[in-house]
Amino acid sequence: MSDALKVQSIPVSRRDSFNTRDTRTRNLKPFNSGDIKVLLLENVSAKAVDILKKAGYQVEFHTKALDKDTLIEKIKDVHAIGIRSKTKLTEEVLSHANKLLTIGCFCIGTNQVDLSYAASRGICVFNSPFSNSRSVAELVIAEIILLARQLGDRSREMHDGVWNKVSKSCYEIRGKTLGIVGYGHIGTQLGVLAESLGMQVIWYDILPVMPIGMSRAADSLDELLSEADFVSLHVPETPETKNMIGEREISLMKKGSYLINASRGTVVVIEALAEALKSGHLAGAAVDVYPSEPLANGPGFESALRNCPNTLLTPHIGGSTEEAQRMIGIEVANSISKYINSGGSVNAVNFAECDLRAIPETDLTTIRIVNVHQNVPGVLKQINNILADYNVNKQISDSKGDVAYFMADVTVNDHSEINAIYEQVTAMNENIITRVLF
Repeated sequence: MSDALKVQSIPVSRRDSFNTRDTRTRNLKPFNSGDIKVLLLENVSAKAVDILKKAGYQVEFHTKALDKDTLIEKIKDVHAIGIRSKTKLTEEVLSHANKLLTIGCFCIGTNQVDLSYAASRGICVFNSPFSNSRSVAELVIAEIILLARQLGDRSREMHDGVWNKVSKSCYEIRGKTLGIVGYGHIGTQLGVLAESLGMQVIWYDILPVMPIGMSRAADSLDELLSEADFVSLHVPETPETKNMIGEREISLMKKGSYLINASRGTVVVIEALAEALKSGHLAGAAVDVYPSEPLANGPGFESALRNCPNTLLTPHIGGSTEEAQRMIGIEVANSISKYINSGGSVNAVNFAECDLRAIPETDLTTIRIVNVHQNVPGVLKQINNILADYNVNKQISDSKGDVAYFMADVTVNDHSEINAIYEQVTAMNENIITRVLF
C-alpha cells in the first residue's frame, strides 16, 4: 500500500460516536491534500483557482492551452486537470496520465475529451452544462435585434467612412416569430426573454418538454423552419445533429428570415448558409461556432461566411461573460474537489452518478472505499465477499457503459484492516482504480 493511502491509527472504541447527537459531518481526505496536483489551463476562472487552492491542492495555472508535447509531459504527474475548449485530451495524451483522477471541462462541451477512454482509465470527467445559459440567451437576443436592424453592416460602413441611413428591410422584432431548436436550459431562457420583447415563440425538441409562457411546440423541425422569422439553434453535438441544417433545411425557411447558431459548429453546413445569404434567401445570420476553430487568438480565421451580407460572426463567445465564467469555475472546481475528497460523481459526464451521505464528524472509525471497475458480472460479489467480515454502513453502485462505479462506507479498527481491504480489492482482475478515503 502506498504512503498516500496510509492513515493514522483509528480508535478501537466507538462509544463516543454512538453517544453523541452532534450532526456535523467529517470532511474526508484521500491523503495529505498537499500531495494533490492540479493543472489548470486556458485561463479558467480565478474563482476556480481560489477554490482548489483553499482545498489545499498544489495548483499550476496557465492562461493558454499547452502544445501537445508540453501537455503530455505535464499530465504525467497531476491528479486533476482543468481545461476549456482548445485543449484536446485524446487517447494519446491521456495514455501518459499516470495519476489522473478527474478532468474538469470549464465549459459546456466535452467533445475535446476522449470520454470513453478516460472512463476506461478510471478518470471521471465533469463539465458545467448550464452555468452560462443566461449569457448565451442574452447574446442571441442581442443578435436578433442587430440582425433585424442590419446594425452590423451599418456599423462597418460607418467605420469605413460611409453614411448610409436606410430603413428598407429593417424591422422591429415585436410580433415576429422566434423558432428555437432545442428547448433546454438555454432555449427556455431565450424563449422567456423573447416573449418579454413581444415575440411569438415556437420550439422543437426531440424530448417531451413542458412549454414555458405562451410558447408552443412545433410538430417537426420542418414545421418550425417554415413558420419562424428567426431560427436559433441550441442543440448538442451528436451524430444526429451533425449537418442538421443544410441546403434542404435552409430552403424550407421563409425568404427573408434569419438563422442564428450558438450551439455547435458542426450543426450547420456553412457553405449552404453562405450561399443562402449571398442569394438573398436569408436576410441575415449570426454565427458564434464553427466546424473548425483556431487554437489561439489572432489572425488566421477563414470561413465562407466572411463578408456575407448582414452576417454577424463572433469567436465562440456565447458563454464568455464574467458572470458565466465565475459560475462555471465554482461548479466545476467544486465537482473536482468533491470527487477527489469524497468520491461523489454527481454531474459526471462519463461515469455513473453516485454519492453517499456524509460521515458524522464524531465517527472516527469509518472509511470510504471508492472503486472503479470493468462492468462485467461477478465484480460486486467479489467486493462484497471482501467486505463480508466488516460492518458496511452504506454502499452504492452504478454503471455507465463498460465502466462501473462502487462506493462503500466501512467500519474498521486500525490501518492494518484498511491495508487488507485495499490490497484485496485492487487485486481483482477487473479493478481499474481503487481509493481509500478517511
